[in-house]
Formats: sequence, C-alpha cells, structure tokens
Amino acid sequence: MKNGHQITLLGTGFIGGFYTMTIHGIRGRDRIRTVCGLPRESAEKFAREWDISRATDNMEEAINDPETSLVVIGLPNYLHKEAVLMCAAAGKAVVCTKPLGRNLAEAREMLDAVEKAGIFAGYLEDLVYMPKTLKAVASVQQGALGRILWVRSRETHPGPHSDWFWDLEKAGGGAIVDMGCHCIEIIRNFVGKDIRPVEVICTSDTMVHPIEAEDHGIGLIRFANNAIGQFEVNWTFRGGMDLRDEISGTEGTIWLNHWLRTGFEMFTTGGLGGYIAEKAESDKGWLFPVGDEVNALGYTHMFQDMFKAFEEGTSPMETFYDGYVVNAIIDACYRSARTKRWEPVEIEDWRGKTGDEEEAASRPLIDGKYLLIKDETMPDGKTKRILKDVKTGEVIEKNQ
Repeated sequence: MKNGHQITLLGTGFIGGFYTMTIHGIRGRDRIRTVCGLPRESAEKFAREWDISRATDNMEEAINDPETSLVVIGLPNYLHKEAVLMCAAAGKAVVCTKPLGRNLAEAREMLDAVEKAGIFAGYLEDLVYMPKTLKAVASVQQGALGRILWVRSRETHPGPHSDWFWDLEKAGGGAIVDMGCHCIEIIRNFVGKDIRPVEVICTSDTMVHPIEAEDHGIGLIRFANNAIGQFEVNWTFRGGMDLRDEISGTEGTIWLNHWLRTGFEMFTTGGLGGYIAEKAESDKGWLFPVGDEVNALGYTHMFQDMFKAFEEGTSPMETFYDGYVVNAIIDACYRSARTKRWEPVEIEDWRGKTGDEEEAASRPLIDGKYLLIKDETMPDGKTKRILKDVKTGEVIEKNQ
C-alpha cells in the first residue's frame, strides 16, 4: 500500500499522543485522518496539535469514515468492547490497546466479533515490542538459554495519569489489569505462546491509595511445561517507572532493565522545567531521560508489525487471541487473590499445544551409570563433579 493508511484514532489521551507520534513518524505515508475524543473540544485541540483534518465526539461516525482503512483504539478500558463491536459491524480493520477487555468475557466477545466479521485485528501490547525484548525473545527462540524455566517481569510506578484508571468499574481492576497485562504477555513470549498457562496463584492489596482496586499485586503462573512466570506490579513505587525482566533457562540467563537504567543518567539542581520521561516524578536530582521514548517503549516496532501484517494479509505478532489469553490469566489472578489458593486458567478455546508439554532433558550417562548434576571449578583449580547414580539414586561427588 504505497499511499499508506488513512486512520481513525479513538482517544485523545496520553496513549493517543504516543500512537500519533509513532504513526506519523515511522513511515512517512500513514496519517490519522479522523480523531474522536470527549469532550469535542479535546478532540479539536488534539487535531490542531497533530495536524489531523477531522475531529469528532461521535465514535460511530469516526469509525465509519469512508476513507478510513484502519481504526486505532486508544480508549479507556470500559470503551474497548463497544468500539471493537462497532468496527466489526462496519467491517473496519482494528487494532486495540491493552488490555483487550476488562475481563475474559469482554475479551471473548471482542475476539468472536472480529473473527466472525473476518477483519484484521491486532493487539497493541507495546512492551513486547521493545527493541531489547525483541532481541532477547529471538535469542531464546534460537535456543541460547536452553529450556526456559522461569521468567520474571516487573512494572512499577507511582500510579497512572488519568482518573478512569483509578475507578474499579471503568478499568476492570487496578495495577494487575493495568500493568500485569504487560508482564503476562512478556512472560508468554519468553515461555512460548503455544505453551498453555495452567494455573496461577496471586496476592494483591490496596496499600497506599484510597481506592477500591488493588495498587499492588504479585503473581505466579505455572505453564504446561512446568515453566514458571512471575509478575510484580504496583502503583506504589517511588522514583519513576521501573521496567525489568529476567529470563532463566537451563543454558543461560538474560537480565533486561528498560527504563531506570538506560545508559542516560543526569544530575541537576536547577531542574529541566518540563517532561522528562513517562512517570518521572521530578525534574531535579538524579534523572533518567530516554533518548527516543516511543521507540524504547516498543511503539515503533509495534506499528511497523501491525501495518506490515495488515498489508500482507497475515497475523501480527500480537493478536486479539493473545489479548484473550492474557485476560484469562488476569481473571484467574483475581480469583486467586480472593481465595488465597492456586486457581486454574480457564481458556475454553485453547489454540496452542495440548497435553503434557514438559520437555524431556537429554542427559547422556557418564561412565554408563551416572547423570551429571553439576560441574564446578574450585579455588584450587580442580573441577568438582556432582553425579547421580541412575539405579540407586545416590548422589556423589568426584574431583576431576
């Protein structure tokens, strides 16, 4: 599509600005033609700032713009389903910000609608498209870490920037639905999205803010191959936004620090007098600016993938089905936080591997009778070898 896409953007908030900055900048031929926001004055102001030709407060009208080829949903959670169903009814390709739904039921309805309509649908989960994450996932898929055993993903900051995030009904939850969705999908990408999440155990609490939803959550996800995913999210962390991932396998480890330690650190007593980076709490003292925020947060690669898949008639890396699975895991986490026990992940329409997916380790016998547990070089330069007798189960050590 040499002339690019004419796009309708739904939403004029913080994420709408990031999306517009990315779309207008990455290829030079895609343009947001229509923007929809409430109140109308907000949409008109946004349109002037970004040189968008048409602004409206009527979502159906914006979606049905006859020149629009793709609808980008950057709305609060409680409007996702309504917008997606309108796109499906209009036969318009759609990409939707995270989380797909406030809960599994909403996500399922949206997935069914786009598949029944036969329209292109992409899930805008930007944090799996961060450049370091993409490279790390490729390394894992190439076998650099062996069999993945454990993935830990953390996102914490002082809290979201708009009022609806803090409203339990409008958002569908607190920190878990807001940021746990990021962490869960990062974990799935490293474990393997075709490996079924089986059960979760989760704890959550409202520790700081006077709200009904949780501002703190920690969860464990067990997968069918016995890999464990661990997420940590909260709206109580002070000092900016902390994005970190750790991946551990039988043959190696990856540590990723995406935000607070980016290689750009600045100290100032005078202050910078403005925006530093997302969720930065101060413009004085030690600061951690980000050189190219939309690229560092994955928006550039995400929209490149979406546009390429749309044009080629293929599936993007992140689909509505992925959003559906993430919502299934989040629902199980909220059940577990209430019951204080392991809860099953209820996915009626599982499309990945089935059965027992645990990979058998290939362990050749040593001296015809031992399995190797570990080799370690000692201070005297000798190698200590820990072995297990396959017949008796006895564990012994030998010096090499």
